Amino acid sequence: MARTRFLLSLTLLLVQNCCVYMPKLTIGAVAAQTNISTDESALRALKAHITSDPENILTTNWSTSNSNICNWVGVTCGVRNLRVTALNLSYMGLTGTVPPHLGNLSFLVQLEFRNNSFGGTLPSELSHLRRLKLISFSFNNFAGTIPSWFGSLSELQTFDLYGNQFSGSIPKEVEKLTMLKEIVLGQNNFKGIIPREIGNLTMLKTVYLDNNMFEEIPNLIGSKDQVKKLYVQVNALKGPLPLSVFNMSSLKILALSVNKMTGGIPDNLCQHLPSIQI
Repeated sequence: MARTRFLLSLTLLLVQNCCVYMPKLTIGAVAAQTNISTDESALRALKAHITSDPENILTTNWSTSNSNICNWVGVTCGVRNLRVTALNLSYMGLTGTVPPHLGNLSFLVQLEFRNNSFGGTLPSELSHLRRLKLISFSFNNFAGTIPSWFGSLSELQTFDLYGNQFSGSIPKEVEKLTMLKEIVLGQNNFKGIIPREIGNLTMLKTVYLDNNMFEEIPNLIGSKDQVKKLYVQVNALKGPLPLSVFNMSSLKILALSVNKMTGGIPDNLCQHLPSIQI
């Protein structure tokens, strides 16, 4: 009797284990098969959000007859995993909006839509692109504020929204972008104080904040020696320029024209910054 109970218990245990683990294996297998399909669905959703394609680039190339999305124009796939790692639709004259589906391109490293006519706001689903190192949406018609979720893109090195209609202030979450080397936010409608948090970015080398309505440069902006280019011309900057800016030993270009600043430039500027251009 005891042996019978033991065998019965063992049988039940095996059945329970099978019920627990078999579905996991099945789901994992299906997920592996649909990875590239997920990328394809995201790209097709983007195509559906294009309202004008004057050169018929996507119309003819992103078609059902071309089933391998890695061969689509503007698309680059990784050699090992065959997932979309770069999407570059720059200079195609496209008009449209960015769909939330792009947030499913989980292997994406570079995203470039430069010199088009994309508009609207940026969907929060883009915050899922945790591998993203470069985002360039310059010279489009995007509007709204810079969402705070950009701070979750911890691998970002180039953040380029130049020449759009963004407004409001730069969110303090920018300090979470610790890998950032270039911040390019010129020619928008930003206003207020340039955030102190930018001064905490130890990898930052190039700063474009020109052609906005910023009113003040905080002292901290000049506390880092690695910045080589600082463009803040054509703003509403007032008061004296923080002396800390003149201690930025790596600074080569400082653009200050067309502001409301007062005070002078130190006589020994060239001694401290021998490569400076003003």
